[in-house]
Amino acid sequence: METGIFNERSMKSLLHTKRIGSRLFCLSQVDSTNEELKRRFMADEGLPDGAVAVTSDQTAGKGRRGRGWETPPGVNIAMSVFLRPKLMVDEASMLTLLMALAVSRACSEVTGQKCLIKWPNDVIVDGKKICGILTEMSVRDGGIEYVIVGVGVNVNTPAFDGELFDKATSLMLMTGRSFDLCELAALIMDHFETLYETFLNRRDLGFIRDEYDSLLVSRGKKVRILDPKGDLEGVSLGINDRGELLVELSDGSVRNIYAGEVSVRGVYGYV
Repeated sequence: METGIFNERSMKSLLHTKRIGSRLFCLSQVDSTNEELKRRFMADEGLPDGAVAVTSDQTAGKGRRGRGWETPPGVNIAMSVFLRPKLMVDEASMLTLLMALAVSRACSEVTGQKCLIKWPNDVIVDGKKICGILTEMSVRDGGIEYVIVGVGVNVNTPAFDGELFDKATSLMLMTGRSFDLCELAALIMDHFETLYETFLNRRDLGFIRDEYDSLLVSRGKKVRILDPKGDLEGVSLGINDRGELLVELSDGSVRNIYAGEVSVRGVYGYV
């Protein structure tokens, strides 16, 4: 059902985009915005590049490695963008970094405070997560059929309990005030479109590398790479033009880390 806090008329009035949000599904409740776009694609393969599903009540959201992502009613943003980029399969992971930067820019703009990035898919404030990103891809005949970039932003959550107490925060906890979900969602979409359009022309991240590195929470710090093929430790140097994390190992060599199913942790904590 397409009602709730988000509605198409209000969102359209706030957007300054041509592609992102060209088709907009504002949902009162949904299991997962990523899954909703997959279902709509299966029902109608004409779903356009830039279609967006957004809600403030997501009942079965998911993060990387099958983790859950809670979006209780009325306080946070769960949003997914459906893309049909003309890219090589191994270039799709760079879209995650674009979304992280879009969220960082938007959240910094509304709060007046710097929001950092934990490569490749989290936005961080005071060492705690305010945003997670899950990018999923469908491949057909060796090429990209579609990419869905899902983003969850903790906006007006007043408190976190249990295991999230030390790991998560919100813009409300960060600033002491609440924010308009529609305005912030539209601002993220605006920033993402600007980045996406440039990326489609360039096919690399050289144009954001300096900005991204300046926001990279681990830059210059020792990190642990959690890889199914074997963990390793080193110092995070920043990203390269393909969005891979550059890590200097103890022997002085530099390893390029591809996002995939790899996770990065600080040696002494989450960041």
